[in-house]
This record gives sequence, C-alpha cells and structure tokens, in this order.
Amino acid sequence: MKSRAIQDPERRLDMIKAALIVVDMLNDFIDEKGALYCGQGARDIIPHVRLRLEAHRRAGSLVVYLQDAHAEDDREFEKFPPHCVAGTWGSQVIDALAPQPGEHVLPKTRYSGFYGTDLATILAAHGPEEVEVVGVCTSICVMDTVGGLANRDYRTLVARDGVADFDAEAHQFALKRMERLYGATIQ
Repeated sequence: MKSRAIQDPERRLDMIKAALIVVDMLNDFIDEKGALYCGQGARDIIPHVRLRLEAHRRAGSLVVYLQDAHAEDDREFEKFPPHCVAGTWGSQVIDALAPQPGEHVLPKTRYSGFYGTDLATILAAHGPEEVEVVGVCTSICVMDTVGGLANRDYRTLVARDGVADFDAEAHQFALKRMERLYGATIQ
C-alpha cells in the first residue's frame, strides 16, 4: 500500500504508532577499517539516522536494529569478502548509533530482516501504522527488508538521506523498485 508523502516526519510520529528499522549500521560496513566498507556515502547517513532514532525514541516508537551476523564459513562469503562474523567487532552496531535498553537487536544471516529472525512477530505485537527503514545497503538488505514489509502490508517510509550503498547505480534502482513495486514512500 502506497503512503502519501510525509512533509514533517517528526510531527507525524506524534500522531501515529510507528516503528524504525535500522539496517546493518555495523562496523564492517560503516567504519573505514571494516571488512566490507560501503564508502563515505554510508558514513554520511549517520547524522540522519541518529536524528531519526532520536525522533522515534521521543515518540515512543518501536526501534529494531538488524545486525548481519554470519558464521565463519557462511556461503555468503562466496559472493562477498568475509564480514560481520557473529560476535566480532565488525558485526557490532557503530558506537554513534548504539541501541538503548529495550530496543531490539536482531542478528540475521541473510539479506532480508525477516529471514530466520523474530522481526515479523515483533512487528505484529507492536502493530505499527508505519515503518521507517534506514541503513545499508540500499540495494541489498534494505530493499529485501522493505520487500518483506510490503509482503506483510506495512506502510513503509525510506528517506534518501537515511540509506546508502557502495554501488550508486544499484542504490538508485533500489529506491525506484521500493517505491514502484513495494509501494514505499521515498522521501
């Protein structure tokens, strides 16, 4: 279901039951020393993600962090260099966006935040009217998670300033796909 454009997202949070999903804002993707650093574009979204976290926290929204957390021999490493191995520095949320008590951190082993996690159950229990998604990579884990939200009929918001990718062309494609196919509002 397609949502109308939200002119003032901060004000809107006071009027609806919302959720924020923070996708893979992890050391291996965001820190220059990370195993699969997504580039300066990923670092550039940190201030926007922090602002959205603060707004959702003030509004009492559900906040969920998705955390890539692979086994050392994960088959994904046939496609990408080893990264975000469970329990390592690389798989931890960056300090600037650290989760607070009561916020969910869901380890995941695949692109979609729904695969093998409790995300569907947590969202169903909370019953948000709208889910905002921020993080990396736009064309991989963000897009697959937004697809999962669409399949569950959640109204979804993705701000351009809150997502990044190591591939500019794939980033633009993903934004279009999320809007046109999944019905997400892209701001």
